Amino acid sequence: MNRKQLAKLGVPEAAMPLAILAIGKAVHGGHRGKDVRKLLEAVVQNPQEHLSDEYFADFAKSLTETPVEEVRDPIQYRTWGSEFIEPLSHIQMREACSIPSAVGAALMPDAHPGYGLPIGGVLALEGAVCPYAVGVDIACRMKLSVLEISPDRLHDQRSVLQFRDALENGTVFGVGKTFKRKNEHPVMDQDWNVSRVTRENKDRAWSQLGTSGSGNHFVEFGVLTLQEAELGLAPGKYVALLSHSGSRGTGASVCSTYSSIAQKNLPAKYRDFGRLAWLELSSQEGQEYWNAMNLMGDYAAANHAVIHRRVSQLLGVNIIGGVENHHNFAWKEIHGGKEVIVHRKGATPAGAGVLGVIPGSMATPAYVVRGKGNPESLHSASHGAGRVMSRTQANAKFRFNAVKKDLEAKGITVLSAGSDEVPGVYKDIDAVMGAQQDLVEVVAKFDPKIVKMCGDGSRAED
Repeated sequence: MNRKQLAKLGVPEAAMPLAILAIGKAVHGGHRGKDVRKLLEAVVQNPQEHLSDEYFADFAKSLTETPVEEVRDPIQYRTWGSEFIEPLSHIQMREACSIPSAVGAALMPDAHPGYGLPIGGVLALEGAVCPYAVGVDIACRMKLSVLEISPDRLHDQRSVLQFRDALENGTVFGVGKTFKRKNEHPVMDQDWNVSRVTRENKDRAWSQLGTSGSGNHFVEFGVLTLQEAELGLAPGKYVALLSHSGSRGTGASVCSTYSSIAQKNLPAKYRDFGRLAWLELSSQEGQEYWNAMNLMGDYAAANHAVIHRRVSQLLGVNIIGGVENHHNFAWKEIHGGKEVIVHRKGATPAGAGVLGVIPGSMATPAYVVRGKGNPESLHSASHGAGRVMSRTQANAKFRFNAVKKDLEAKGITVLSAGSDEVPGVYKDIDAVMGAQQDLVEVVAKFDPKIVKMCGDGSRAED
């Protein structure tokens, strides 16, 4: 019998070596295949009665010593914006809530299906971290910088050309794209030996520092409207630079490597969790992933810093204020009086007083928000509007040039993008914001005016 056949008979993974050894003894003792199978089934059903069996005693003993795992129902989670969310997101969320160490969860109004945890899912684990609950693009994040330049310049033809050139030359879009001349930032002086994958990818990470990738990543200029004093600025209208991207190829390698390790190390009874496989933080692999993830957080922040530095310098203006936040990450936080690992996969930190940015689409506003610290959402909010269709569906339905022309008539210039990122693929950002008024308050509104995304057809990296 092979392992698959033994598993069908109910033999636990840990007891299979002894089962195979016992079968060999029984066959050598003159028993035929069918007799051995019947005897094996009998031992599995009642091991206590076979502790003295000539052939199966050791196997029977191992079955009596195997601890019986408690069968846990999924923990409960609250959903915001239920009317916006498709059933598959809830299926994925319930599966994530069945992880043995899960102690808290929530689903944001921009949620849609992902790998493992759905996008917009928030999951708190006790003493464990799940790479795919963080996401492939570790520390995918937002950064907004307010620029010392009049908004009127966005309507001046000569200035518009300067804005365009700054975006075109300040960063690079596309899968695997790099700079020929590496950009400088202190993050490259940090310890990249925290894991083998970060050590081996350091040169690639450095060459990609300041690049923007593909998918829903963007860099854009727009008008920021402050109704009240905020970000150290007086009420009024300002030109702002907004970017969205993460830790590039190295972050993806960290996720892939440690998710594979997690899946390989899972006990047989948990193998069905697949991409939701977790690592105990007390383990060597868990500590390696945690340190690598945090390094990728610093790297992603540096990536945005380089983009904003390059673009503002090309434009010849100073940065006078700003706000930024991760939305694919895991944090050690205190909830319910104990320390837990809060995974926010496509969710914005929204602790009391915490500022963040929630974008819409290339044609709709982004909002600067202040968190309200709602414990039911584990101090979280949406990370954007959320998709309503797949990229394949979007490419079949929309033609980018037609959308671009329509947006141009509305005063929005799109330098490059794909038909899978046009406004029609996203939920109504204002409806999403309306569904989470108990999670955040809006402190500023950003209206996009000049937008650049990946337009070379690269596979999505978001």
